[in-house]
Amino acid sequence: MTTKAKPITLHGKPIAAGAMPVICTPLVGRDRETVLAEAATALPKHPNVLEWRVDFFDRLEDTERVIDTARALKATAKDVPLLFTRRAHEEGGQRVALSEPRVVQLYEAVCAARCVDLIDYELSHPGEAFARLREVSRRHEIALVGSYHNFQATPPVPAMVATFRDAQTRGADVGKVAVMPRSPSDVLALLAATLEASNTLEIPLISMSMGPVGSVSRMVGGVFGSALTFAVGKASSAPGQVPIEDLRAVLAAVHRATGM
Repeated sequence: MTTKAKPITLHGKPIAAGAMPVICTPLVGRDRETVLAEAATALPKHPNVLEWRVDFFDRLEDTERVIDTARALKATAKDVPLLFTRRAHEEGGQRVALSEPRVVQLYEAVCAARCVDLIDYELSHPGEAFARLREVSRRHEIALVGSYHNFQATPPVPAMVATFRDAQTRGADVGKVAVMPRSPSDVLALLAATLEASNTLEIPLISMSMGPVGSVSRMVGGVFGSALTFAVGKASSAPGQVPIEDLRAVLAAVHRATGM
């Protein structure tokens, strides 16, 4: 059974006019100039979303510097939405000096400045922090991605479906699950969980199996209900990401073959 992925919407309109899946390119520069240079390299390749992985940024403690850089990125990206992500170290991100309460405050300031379009925050954090960001992001009309990353293994299908469901229950606009396969069967498990969750939940989903073996999930995930896939514009942010030009060609072939 196949399913059509639910589109990620911003201000009531689907990203990229409902193209499935949309392509997101990460930016991982350590300073303002490098991040903007990465964006300038990536944008001519026509990504649908830019993700600023701010945990790589060396001035993360300077809120005004972060906001200034985000505004510069928005100006450069024009109509391409900007996803703001501090990936927790426990879920594969860079180690940062900020405490978690300070990270939440940074997210709040970025939302209040309305210099991004979406934010990503892990479901593993205490419910109070997640609920706080849910309220703040909603107030400023910014979409919230509730995410889960496992760089060690692939949980059973019911556990991954439950994680997607938890994202919906906690009010996320999008649920995301990224896991590491130990075998091709783990990739199938991730796709099966995505399909089941997409058929039973209301929110859009993002899923991927990481690493070389899992890279196929980035190419066919849309058939199973994943609304977004990541591709390299200048530098990768996770194992298994492929160059945007290669991914776009594969997605076009999959679309022609499946009609999806």
